[in-house]
Amino acid sequence: MDSAAGTTAAPLRIGLLGTGPWARNTQAPALAAHPGVELSGVWGRRAEAADALATAHGTRAYTGEEGIDVLLEASDAVAFALPPDVQAPLAVRAARAGRHILMDKPVATTVEGARAVADAVAEAGVASIVFCTLRFAPETAAWIAEQTSVGGWFTARAQWLGSLYAEGSTSEYADSPWRREKGGLWDVGPHALSVLIPVLGDVEHLTAAPGPADTTHLILRHSSGASSTVTLGLSAPRGAAGVEIEFRGEHGTASAPGWDGAETAFRGAVDALAETVRTGVPHACDARFGRHLTELLVAAETQARV
Repeated sequence: MDSAAGTTAAPLRIGLLGTGPWARNTQAPALAAHPGVELSGVWGRRAEAADALATAHGTRAYTGEEGIDVLLEASDAVAFALPPDVQAPLAVRAARAGRHILMDKPVATTVEGARAVADAVAEAGVASIVFCTLRFAPETAAWIAEQTSVGGWFTARAQWLGSLYAEGSTSEYADSPWRREKGGLWDVGPHALSVLIPVLGDVEHLTAAPGPADTTHLILRHSSGASSTVTLGLSAPRGAAGVEIEFRGEHGTASAPGWDGAETAFRGAVDALAETVRTGVPHACDARFGRHLTELLVAAETQARV
């Protein structure tokens, strides 16, 4: 395999589970256009949605319980565009069938669910990637690697505020029941943590408190000795929305760059999965990391609700 281009003599057959906005807007287009991938099919709970998405990208549609098994049989790997607690048991099923898995964050909203996925991946010896956008967008992935190599960080600040539920919002993602129930902590929290942890080290102590609407504030102590603060939410006024991540240390200040959208980042995640399949070397953002993110988010949620 040419890992830089993500291509092989025989394309990696990847099936897509899910037909919602994330599948339509990001995953299906990225998989269908990837030179090293054959989109082996689309599964959906609603036959008409699966048919429409599959037709748009020149592949087959599947539905029902039996359709999952048929799609797994036709695939080397599966990508998930499903709510986390629907994703988790299906990821276990796919891993046990010997299929590599490309999951969305969070892997699950319970420690038991996330642990089951990580255990199934380990037992089956399959490759796994958890799609945390900034770990795979070229601009931010390079920036994270640079800050990790610099070291000497004293503290960091991450603020990820969306306006998904602000007055006047027309985003189709606001219709997601799990996102509305769990809020910004679970939806954008994995993104922030996936940047802070590789640079500052694992989280050794966590304090969480609620803010307005679905906002959650975190104070983290990392294994490097550095600390960080995190603000997460999906209900900010439009004028207050935005993403900022900043490290401060002995070499000065570093702020995260912008990135070129989710589809480009998702192609990077596909490349990472293909590289892991080729080499057998686990990626840092794999099912084990996904399990750890869920452990941290459960702890934060528990504190914030007290």
